[in-house]
Amino acid sequence: MKHTATSPFAAAALAAAFLTLLPVPASAKDPDKKPVSQPPGLSEEYRLGAGDKIRIEVYKDTQLSQSVQIRPDGKITLPLLGDLDATGRTPIELRDAITTQLKEYMTNPVVTVIVVEATAAVAYVMGEVNHPGAVTLQGGQLTVLQALAIAGGLKDFANAKNIRILRRSYIGVQTIAFNYKSAIGGSAPVYLRAGDTVVVPD
Repeated sequence: MKHTATSPFAAAALAAAFLTLLPVPASAKDPDKKPVSQPPGLSEEYRLGAGDKIRIEVYKDTQLSQSVQIRPDGKITLPLLGDLDATGRTPIELRDAITTQLKEYMTNPVVTVIVVEATAAVAYVMGEVNHPGAVTLQGGQLTVLQALAIAGGLKDFANAKNIRILRRSYIGVQTIAFNYKSAIGGSAPVYLRAGDTVVVPD
């Protein structure tokens, strides 16, 4: 049986027809809609921590636009607004807080918060564990169980049912109860955030 070779023009036509059937990305449908960019490795739920370097842009106001580093006390200082709590907030939450306060001084302020450099996120394990100290949160996906394992596990007289997680945020310190025995029994995992302190009592 003799096969007929496909001409280059026919092949190109078939390829063009196939491409028209593929879904068009949203950015291609709307050229004015720009994708949101963020530093590599940061999720949308990234929460700011002490040491993070951020850029705050206030549209058409070069004096209010600032590059700042979050202090160890979790605050930043901005013109007009003074000290603001930043630790524990997402960049969007900080943007909204700044926008709300700036409305007292200007009409419809447009604020952008950009994370320029994120510090290594750590949590702390203390009390009745074999190796207390800091643990690194790898991509923010470290559970309390994993942190306790990194800390060498619980000591013999640890109170496994009454472990506490101290979580600092801009609204204060929150205490979260954690039951080790329930966790190893299959309960939903509890993930740590940067700056959390896991306290294992005796």
